[in-house]
This record gives sequence, C-alpha cells and structure tokens, in this order.
Amino acid sequence: MDFLNAIVALANFVLIPGIAYGAQLALGALGVTLIYGILRFSNFAHGDTMAFGTMITVLVTWWMQAQGVSLGPLPTALLALPFGILGCMALVLLTDRVVYRFYREQKAKPMILVIVSTGVMFITNGLVRLIIGPGDQRFADGERFIISARDFKAMTGLSEGLGIKTTQGITVVVAVLAVAALFWFLNRTRTGKSMRAYSDNEDLALLSGINPERVVTYTWLIVAALTTVAGTLYGLDKSFKPFVYFQLLLPVFAAAIVGGLGSPLGAIAGGFVIAFSEVTITYAWKKVLGYLLPEGLEPSGLVQLLSTDYKFAVSFVILLIVLLFRPTGLFQGKSV
Repeated sequence: MDFLNAIVALANFVLIPGIAYGAQLALGALGVTLIYGILRFSNFAHGDTMAFGTMITVLVTWWMQAQGVSLGPLPTALLALPFGILGCMALVLLTDRVVYRFYREQKAKPMILVIVSTGVMFITNGLVRLIIGPGDQRFADGERFIISARDFKAMTGLSEGLGIKTTQGITVVVAVLAVAALFWFLNRTRTGKSMRAYSDNEDLALLSGINPERVVTYTWLIVAALTTVAGTLYGLDKSFKPFVYFQLLLPVFAAAIVGGLGSPLGAIAGGFVIAFSEVTITYAWKKVLGYLLPEGLEPSGLVQLLSTDYKFAVSFVILLIVLLFRPTGLFQGKSV
C-alpha cells in the first residue's frame, strides 16, 4: 500500500506536472527552432511574443465571460484562442515588415538580428504591461479537475490522492494536435516542403524558384500560432503574468538547444528533458521517500535539491552543459 501511495504522490507532483509543462515548453521551442532553422537567427523576443498572443486571448476571454459565453466544463479561453493567434500573427508580420525585413535585405549577420530582436523584446514587453498590467491575471474557468484528489482517495482507498487538472489534460491534447498538424504541414504540403528546402539549403531553394518572402511569411504565421497556444496553455495551467513569459525565454531556448536547434523533433524532446529536470530537482522528495523507506529511516528534511525559486537555474545549467559538450543537441541540429 505504501508503494502505491509513493507512486501516486510521484505521479501527482512530478509526472503529470512534468508532462504538462514539457508540452508547453515543446510548443514554445518549436517556434524557436523554426525561426533559427529558416530565418537563421535566435529570436530573443520569443517569450514576449508568447505574452502578447496570450494577452489577446485573455482579453477576449474576459469579454466572452462578461457576455455569458462559455464552453461549460472547458475553459472559455479555448474559444478565445483563435483571436489570440490572429492578434499574434498581426504583431509578428508587422514586426517583420517594419524591422526584420530591412536587416534581411541588408544580409545582416545573425548577431545583428539577435540584438534587434532584443530591442523588439523590450518594446513588446512594455506594450503588454501597458495594456494588461504587470500583475497576475487569472482567466481560467470551467471545471477545475478531471479527477480530484478527494475523489481518487474515495475510489481507491489510498491515503494519497491523485488530482489531474482540466488544464493539464487540455495541454496534452492540444499539444499533440498542434504538433501533428505542424508535422503534417511540413511533410505533406507544398509550402511546408518549400520551408524545409529553404532551411536545408537556401541557395539551392532559391534556384528552384522558391519565393523566400513567402517562406518567411508562413514561418512567422506558424510561429505566432505555436507561441500563442503555448502561452495560453501555460497561463491556464498557472496564471498570466507578463514578466513570467520573459523568464520563460530561458527554458524555451534551453529546450530548443538541448534537442538540437533546427530540429522539430529535437525541440519536442528538449521540452520534456528541461521540464522533467526542473520538476524533479525542485521537488521535495520527503513524502515519496517517507512511503518507500522503512519506519525510522524517513527523512526529517524536505529532501529538495533546489528551491522552486531557482527552477530556471536548472535550465541554465543544462544549457551550459549541452553547449560545452554537445552543441548540436540530442538530434544533431545546427551548431550554435
């Protein structure tokens, strides 16, 4: 019985949160890897692009809630998500036309585009804070749990309860659908094949008659959709706070680099590697060990390697290790 309680506690506090967080990071990392693979630069404004798309979703969600529109047990934000994606698409296309296109035409070095994207990051961050404010904003509604810890205890008779939040279930389902749609688009459509060809060999793609501006536009549109979905799922699971999305840039980039920049499969794998690393290192193992160890040997302390306040430091350390020993990542992406 104690062993089952330990498994349930592990699932409740490590496995399920890790899977949900990993899915969110994977979607964000896919956007990073597409921009690096096709547009040839690291977009430091990525986290705040997530914040902008999520902000539009939050504002439309609040409006729908005020009008009495809902999805019953599901969050109303799912209805507002298409509006957030459209708003984010408008932002990234405007940014590309006003800022990035000039440097692209000048054949600017990737480092110049990184510096430019940092400027875009600060402007977008300020714009989001100005519109919605710097504080925590909650917009989740509907049923909170698919199964609550209390119901699980009543069903199983275990002393440890398993709670699966609705937002965690939605995160996994939406992430799987988004990734499946992306891979279908890249592998089955003419535009997707053009994007892959442009990523693999830009000169050969241009000689083949591929329109580079069309490839750039579609890349930005896909990135806007992925970032808004990732940001909204993260906001539903936790809460929406602009500065947190600025901080998310580190684990998202770490996920993309660990998996291999330019490799979509690598971005997904990297997202789960970073997520589970953060969750396991910052989790207090006292409860699980208390169930597993013989009586009298239970730990008196929390058995926590790092406080949750330092979870982003885990991403940074993993990022440094990968850059030092395997700069192409797990899936042999482009070297940083």
